[in-house]
Amino acid sequence: MHSPKIIAEIGCNHKGDMAIAKEMIMTAATYCKADIVKFQKRCNKELLTFEEYNAPHPHPENSYGSTYGEHREFLEFSLGQHRQLQEWCNEFGIEYSTSVWDVTSAKEIVTLHPNLIKVPSACNLNKPLLEYLCDNFGGEIHISLGMTAREEEEQIINFFESKGRNQDLVIYDCTSGYPVPFEDICLLELARLRTLYADRVKAIGFSGHHLGIAVDSAAVALGAEWIERHYTLDRTWKGTDHAASLEPDGVRKLVRDCRAVAKALTYKKEDILDIEKEQRNKLKSNQVKWQ
Repeated sequence: MHSPKIIAEIGCNHKGDMAIAKEMIMTAATYCKADIVKFQKRCNKELLTFEEYNAPHPHPENSYGSTYGEHREFLEFSLGQHRQLQEWCNEFGIEYSTSVWDVTSAKEIVTLHPNLIKVPSACNLNKPLLEYLCDNFGGEIHISLGMTAREEEEQIINFFESKGRNQDLVIYDCTSGYPVPFEDICLLELARLRTLYADRVKAIGFSGHHLGIAVDSAAVALGAEWIERHYTLDRTWKGTDHAASLEPDGVRKLVRDCRAVAKALTYKKEDILDIEKEQRNKLKSNQVKWQ
């Protein structure tokens, strides 16, 4: 099995601070040894109604503004700032990527020509968004399938096939919750997705919002080629995603364990491996041979 690609999702865990974002990029690259960092891009006035934009944050203790709209704008980076994030990723030797939540954001991020753009679970039925990406972006399109009925999954795959883009599509097993209890992760959905879609999409991944790192290695064993986890420098920081995120040491260990599991997922190349031959000669030499 190929070594899985590990995405450290920064999302909005930078708290709207470019200095924190730079530190997170550097740490993910040099300490965690992740393959990719991922941010988010939203046009909040396109996503939210007037009432939603001007309503109080449902959890005021996590808000960075007096309204939900102000909170979201505080955490939003401009296209120019995303260009700077991409340059820092290049400097530190890690790939830049972003989730886009709307067509306006997709139009902006496409101009940066990343290798992949992600569509979050919340937006995977936004047909104009998917259509824009299929028609205007040549890289991989990654889509999470949280909060998605099986009939809707099939509609998404059919749409990408109709656009001739299904071989650029990576789909993710995902349960949308923050954090998700273990019994709701439903990891065997990976096996179902592989049975149904392995020949119809480029790859299948796992996007987790659970605690700890044990489940991710199991996802690799079940065939996940991409592993995505939320990432923060401090799980106690203000914000809704930090509690369901991994700190740097957690990401480092996750990367280590997932790559180790992938390396172990092989059959023996011969009955007795080279590493066993010396032990066999020492430990089995005096045993009676079968007649």
